[in-house]
Amino acid sequence: MALGSPKQRAVLSLLASRAGEVVSGDTITSALWGSDTPQTAANGVHTYVARLRRALEPGRGNRAASAVLSSEPGGYCLRLEPTDVDATLFVERHGHARRSREGGSAETTLRLYEDALALWRGEAYSGVPGPFAAMEGVRLRDLRLTAVEEWAAVMVEAGEHAEVVDALSRAAAEEPLREKLRWLLMLALYHAGRQAHALAVYTETRQLLRRELGIEPGTELQDLHRRILAGQRELRLPGGGLTPRPREGLGAGVPLPAQLPPVARGFTGRDTELKQLEGLLDDESTSRATRPSTPVIVVDGPAGVGKSALVLELAHRLSDRFPDGQLYVDLCGNGLRGRPLTASDALLQLLTSLGADSTRIPRDLAGRATLYRSLLYGRRMLVVLDDALSVDQLRPLIPRGASCVVATSRQRFGGLAARDGARTHTVRPLAVDEAAQLLTALSGGRLSQEPRTARRLAALCGGLPLALRITAEGIAANPDVPLATLVEQYTLESGRLDRLTVADDALASVRDAFETSYQALPAEAARMFRFLGLAKDGPITGTVAAALADTDRDTARQLLDTLVAHHLLEDHGHRYRLHDLLGIYAAECAQSEPMLNRRAALARLAQAQPVVLDDRPAEKDRGESYAVVLRRAAVLRRAAFRRCDDVTRPTDLTAR
Repeated sequence: MALGSPKQRAVLSLLASRAGEVVSGDTITSALWGSDTPQTAANGVHTYVARLRRALEPGRGNRAASAVLSSEPGGYCLRLEPTDVDATLFVERHGHARRSREGGSAETTLRLYEDALALWRGEAYSGVPGPFAAMEGVRLRDLRLTAVEEWAAVMVEAGEHAEVVDALSRAAAEEPLREKLRWLLMLALYHAGRQAHALAVYTETRQLLRRELGIEPGTELQDLHRRILAGQRELRLPGGGLTPRPREGLGAGVPLPAQLPPVARGFTGRDTELKQLEGLLDDESTSRATRPSTPVIVVDGPAGVGKSALVLELAHRLSDRFPDGQLYVDLCGNGLRGRPLTASDALLQLLTSLGADSTRIPRDLAGRATLYRSLLYGRRMLVVLDDALSVDQLRPLIPRGASCVVATSRQRFGGLAARDGARTHTVRPLAVDEAAQLLTALSGGRLSQEPRTARRLAALCGGLPLALRITAEGIAANPDVPLATLVEQYTLESGRLDRLTVADDALASVRDAFETSYQALPAEAARMFRFLGLAKDGPITGTVAAALADTDRDTARQLLDTLVAHHLLEDHGHRYRLHDLLGIYAAECAQSEPMLNRRAALARLAQAQPVVLDDRPAEKDRGESYAVVLRRAAVLRRAAFRRCDDVTRPTDLTAR
């Protein structure tokens, strides 16, 4: 068919690569123009889609709905089975061939590889513009060359040395810097009785690498060259095979990655959350049969709530589902363990773990992401990305295929869920019973006979596992201090955060954990957080927030939503609430505001909502007289002013 302009074909290419899935307009514009999106991009996409419909369904009426390229809520969908697309079918056939190598006959395996490679007709995405086509073209080209290498290895193992030389020579000429192709070519030439030609290939490769990259050939190529010079007849990779099996294909001598850190001692509770997360993974595994996307789960929640411990417990439980290994990267999003990793830094760490030669890892982000996806292709790996700072940090680390990504973050990544199909799960503080159980287990047995004391301390810690662990350590480290004295020390708000700190360890400090979340806020949201600290004990509404911050209600609600997204505020419908420990921290932050600003904020609050600090039913429901309500409002006014020790009541408000 005549499919129109290059960009029109680019739209079809993107939709075909995600056949049966809804692709948003924003995704299409990004695929066509990248970051240089023109103002007319949306109209252009509509035009391209309309023209494609006419080309694909020439007999369809102007008002009839398209049965091939349909409009859906949120975007467009190409109504095809994924296996109707040659690239998807190639990936499927390549997978069948790989599995056959593990136990099938050489004849069957060769036929499967040849069926997969027969789908290729020229370069993928040739003449198709846009960053998506460029990236996918590189990815598919790499997969094709990988399939050629694996097919050639089976041919050499089967003794078809002469027959494979021609195909390897063409592939090596197409990709001259790909050492694996030249390694196989040298081996095939040597076993075909052409030792001089095999040595000439090595000399040519060495000169090319030194001229183009300034490096020497890799150790495998050098070792093969040495063994050919020595005249050894049986030349095979370690382990007896010409190429490793897929799960061992991380490079010679590179063990399967098992990088999960140990689970924190005394992990308690979270049974419901673990079942929910396992259910999400089961749902993703079921739907993967119809769409080739990688399951992505993001566990978010406030600082100190135990996100990492929960994910590591889940990962250890499910490690048997991922026989090709587990990768772990601490993205350092909170900044307590150093500067946050960029996506490129994280990819360098992942590629090194996968056995990639550091001298051959691309320097640019796109190149590293492509190599990462290629190395994970066809493998079932669990990738744990701890403490992510932003969506841009996460997206390049998500491969496609049978692997699974589980990430943690202090922020809610709604965009990753909407655009990339990630599943999100918010972790809440522990219930009082579970919190008391954790505290008892970690405190050296001192609380085993004091359940009421354990519950009281658990409530004072707000159910935050970080606070509970610090408290348990303090109890165990001070066996001579009576429990009643310890409880009294934690009861006082003024020193509670000081108690919830381990000296000289920023990772074991509740205040430092809150501080990093606060510092990540936009300026206006941070200002709102400080003002909320002036009214932390009462219910927070849009009206309260607007009065405190001296802004309109819509702006106030937007700022409150930002705090909720950063898990510094809890949303309870039309009312908001600060966690008890976060409320204490917010009150501390409020002291950084000038006195006049605090005084003005409390005055605005008292004027806007005289009884807003009282959450009891209104006068009509209680049958109270208007005079009683006024007296109660006056008491609440005075209470509001006492929130700030150095503030006195303005005379004009007193008179009013």
